[in-house]
Amino acid sequence: MTKEFDGRRRVVIEEIKPLVDGGRFPVKRIVGDDVRVTAAIFGDGHDHVAGRLLYRHEDVDRWSTAPMRHVNNDVWEGYFIPDRMGRWLFRVEGWVDHFDTWWHQLEKRLSAQQSSVSDDSLESGALTRAATMDESRKEIPLALLTGANLLHTIATEVKGSDAAELRAVATQLRHLAEQKREHYENPVTDAIKALVERNPDLRYVSQSDDFPIRVDRERARFSSWYEFFPRSLGPEDQHGTLKDAAELIPSIAKAGFDVIYLPPIHPIGRVFRKGKNNTVTAEPDDVGSPWAIGNEHGGHMSIAPELGGFSDFDKMVKVASQSGVEIALDIAFQCSPDHPWVRSHPEWFLIRPDGSIQYAENPPKKYQDIYPLNFESTDWRALWEELFNVFSFWIKRGVKIFRVDNPHTKAFPFWEWCIARIKHVHPEVLFLSEAFTRPHVMYGLAKRGFSQSYTYFTWRNTKQELEDYMTELISEPVCEFFRPNFWPNTPDILPAILQTGLRSAFAQRAILAATLSANYGIYGPAYELLEYQPLREKSEEYASSEKYEMRFWDRSREDSLFPLLQLLNEARQSHSCLQRNDSLRFHSTDNPQLICYSKSTKSDVILVIVNLDVNNTQSGWTDIQLQAIGVASDRPYSCKDLLTSAIYEWYGPRNYIRLDPNMPAHIFHIDCSEQVQDEARV
Repeated sequence: MTKEFDGRRRVVIEEIKPLVDGGRFPVKRIVGDDVRVTAAIFGDGHDHVAGRLLYRHEDVDRWSTAPMRHVNNDVWEGYFIPDRMGRWLFRVEGWVDHFDTWWHQLEKRLSAQQSSVSDDSLESGALTRAATMDESRKEIPLALLTGANLLHTIATEVKGSDAAELRAVATQLRHLAEQKREHYENPVTDAIKALVERNPDLRYVSQSDDFPIRVDRERARFSSWYEFFPRSLGPEDQHGTLKDAAELIPSIAKAGFDVIYLPPIHPIGRVFRKGKNNTVTAEPDDVGSPWAIGNEHGGHMSIAPELGGFSDFDKMVKVASQSGVEIALDIAFQCSPDHPWVRSHPEWFLIRPDGSIQYAENPPKKYQDIYPLNFESTDWRALWEELFNVFSFWIKRGVKIFRVDNPHTKAFPFWEWCIARIKHVHPEVLFLSEAFTRPHVMYGLAKRGFSQSYTYFTWRNTKQELEDYMTELISEPVCEFFRPNFWPNTPDILPAILQTGLRSAFAQRAILAATLSANYGIYGPAYELLEYQPLREKSEEYASSEKYEMRFWDRSREDSLFPLLQLLNEARQSHSCLQRNDSLRFHSTDNPQLICYSKSTKSDVILVIVNLDVNNTQSGWTDIQLQAIGVASDRPYSCKDLLTSAIYEWYGPRNYIRLDPNMPAHIFHIDCSEQVQDEARV
């Protein structure tokens, strides 16, 4: 907190970065990241100023410090590296550095000294110079005494051996001043500077507020998601189970996916159950929508009996862990009409004038099988606690990742409270926001704690749309709090580009998702098996949607896109630059149907070129900013296509590209090893 007002604090601290909404919400980082903090630090007059960065984990009382160095134009920079998950705090301090001001002025006085002025050397102006030098000899002892007093004052605030050293230096300066020499050497050594730097004079330090940082584990920044419906895993005409899911998981993990996302696994409501293709009347054997949660077997803390029991769930989680992947569970805070909460807590729902409960609707669509929760309920505190208990229940069963359904239809204060409370005890837990909504709403959820978010990528198709959108996502302030997760499809969304049915469209969108964003996901097997039929014209709903019926997929089909997805995941796992978004850079091409971009580290460069025309071959010339990605422009460089293993020898920024829809992209690994070795030798 800012100290009580004291007019002797003369330093101003402004323009602190990184902040989200002035520090209202946490900046997001990953364990091991450099947290670089900049601030404008300045004061009145000509006195020098100094600054430092203070930081701590919220569970630690004592602040750690890091120096801040002047960059330019009163801007200072410092950094620290958080070494554990959780909520961190930082602040900036600035003060008038009287010691630094003093010794710089002393240096000027010492440099003005001249050893002597002989009588026969006096010419025009020499008498004036001699008087100045004589004055300088008088000023230096005074300056030395000023420095001695300053060090003595600092020593009074210091404990231990440093206090004794400061007093000793002060004594030396006084002794030197008393000698009144004709010529003085500079008495301020690097060791003395370091001693004072360790013990700054903070009597009148200015202090910023404390600002939060949320530090997550690596999977918050880099993850590859695969979604499937366990009920569709059984043999023909039989309901799949969690045991079937456990058997499938190792093969999904082997393909490089590290998060297995399951739609809700809870009992499905019977009242107003939806039939196939979202019809309002269900046949006796219709299984209903997993998002219509609750029946006589329980609600959000129960498992649908047809999927199995808790022992099956626990085994599935164990198999996932052994395979190196995690289970992400869908949390949908809504209820079927026969959910236990409807009977026990009718006050948690919106009651219509006729006494009935308001079902969900988005006119003209009606969802009679779902009751939304009322976050303006008079019993809202108990509602919040119960929803918190749902997360806690599944966390205890080993779930550390949640995909949250439609969070933008629940109260923002609830999410801020609930997620902060969970992450205080379980900082490893991650939340994916399924918020296909307005930009401010989507970003508002991210600010309030969601670790990742669905995005508008699903509908961004042209070169300009993709470049503009990615530029927004990787730029401040969005990049400080929002982590995008790119999904080419979901069970709710079959975008128009995939309704072409062209294999090239499915390949193109998967490549874009996996290389533009460090987090991406696939709803399969509908995706790899090229499911493209919409329910009706100009609809994004799937025909025979798996949301309302069991589907039986032939995963062994020869035309499956699964081998391509595996190649993409291998590239992502092998190249660290694809595991982040901050180095993304777009490069020019002379054909608007070819998009070209790179991600790079000092030792790893990936260049991606994609044909955005799913029907036709496209060709053109690149204009690559080689220097920006660490590639020498005056030497040839080798490009290995990670999709085909073909190797190309390129030279300079302009190179010819021709991409056919059958393989709509190059994902080049640029080999800079020889260039790096040459630079090292130089």
